[in-house]
Amino acid sequence: MSKNWTPDSWRSKPIRQVPEYADQAELEKIEAELGICPPLVFAGEARRLTSQLGQVAEGKAFLLQGGDCAESFGEFHPDNIRDTFRVLLQMSVAMTFAAACPVIKVGRMAGQFAKPRSSGFETVDGVELPSYRGDSINGLEFTTESRIPDPKRMLKAYSQSASTLNLLRAFAQGGYANLHKVHQWNLEFVHNSSAAEKYADMASRIDEALGFMRACGVDADARELSGTDFYTSHEALLLWYEQALTRVDSTTGEWYDTSGHMLWVGDRTRILDEAHIEFLSGIGNPLGVKVGPTTDMDDLIRILDKLNPQNEAGRITLICRMGADLLEEKLPAVIRRIVQEGCQVVWSSDPMHGNTIKSSTGFKTRPFEQVLAEIRRFFRVHRSEGTYAGGVHVEMTGQDVTECTGGAEAITDEKLADRYRTFCDPRLNASQSLELAFLIAESLKEERQALELQVQTETAQM
Repeated sequence: MSKNWTPDSWRSKPIRQVPEYADQAELEKIEAELGICPPLVFAGEARRLTSQLGQVAEGKAFLLQGGDCAESFGEFHPDNIRDTFRVLLQMSVAMTFAAACPVIKVGRMAGQFAKPRSSGFETVDGVELPSYRGDSINGLEFTTESRIPDPKRMLKAYSQSASTLNLLRAFAQGGYANLHKVHQWNLEFVHNSSAAEKYADMASRIDEALGFMRACGVDADARELSGTDFYTSHEALLLWYEQALTRVDSTTGEWYDTSGHMLWVGDRTRILDEAHIEFLSGIGNPLGVKVGPTTDMDDLIRILDKLNPQNEAGRITLICRMGADLLEEKLPAVIRRIVQEGCQVVWSSDPMHGNTIKSSTGFKTRPFEQVLAEIRRFFRVHRSEGTYAGGVHVEMTGQDVTECTGGAEAITDEKLADRYRTFCDPRLNASQSLELAFLIAESLKEERQALELQVQTETAQM
């Protein structure tokens, strides 16, 4: 951490992608209220995640990060939280079972209420209003009143995040995540998909393995099988909210942002001498950095030096969002520069944002085949560069939505309107998420076999 850093040092820097609040006194009042609220997460949990991500950086684990594009106040319901959580459980089990690899589970949940926008305004039927920036800032309804930024919304975002975290902790450690219940995690509406058939077969094999362990006298009811670690993450965009929840850890004396375990900075706010990088540089949480096809590598190296001056493994995850058509052209140069500089990073793929298109029916969508193609190419490039493809970052939901075309359901442009419910960007549904998990599982298995062969070869040559 810089000696000159304080939780509010970002305020002296240029800032973008944040609202202009008309009532500064009201904003300061809300900041003060948030400043005395209990932390949502704890510094020790964030450090444990950093340590586990360090294992990913070393090729010994895999990062699964997923959840809503943008959480909403209107769709807040325990069933929605549960269903997204259990799809992430299904995905992680598929990867662990196929590749014999620990999977670190991080939700885009309990804090993802603010979104950057390509334009500050939008026009409908000749009427121009400020863009919707997420429920912690303004409302989705296209009215003048709804689109006015309201700082009180940050209090509601905090309250909903606290409730979501309570439920997630109960699911993760209260028995719901018990591996003996692997059959019960399936959602009814995916029963007829090919991915569901694969999952059912895998679940039966897991049951057999657990029965074999028990017969051999091994404790098949151990804590490692009855619960799981589950972390939360969101984009650190609304810095008034983030600063208000930043606290000194009594154990280490270091600052941590207690709004979530992991924070990331997006393509639009990843500017070295601006507010978002300044804020993130002083907190102890593990950080994600989005990397797009236009990223300037000299700038990126300087940003990594500022965010991770000690080059700590697990501190930085590079979330690569190139687009399927550009990935093989753009990613190799990024990898080579990072390797050349000796930067310790987790390599993660965001196969969603670079593959967004407008459908023939007017809906924003993402072709599932393009999402799969980017993942395949991500693994292929890392294999050819001798580096480890360590994670995936997806926008998905446990709800039965039709927002991304393709997949086993064969969702067409015409079917998008059936259950198009996103408040922002299109998400994979449960069936598509499970299909993606099995693809990753196979790629991960091949990658780990290649790494093991490389280690054996190097050992034999010593």
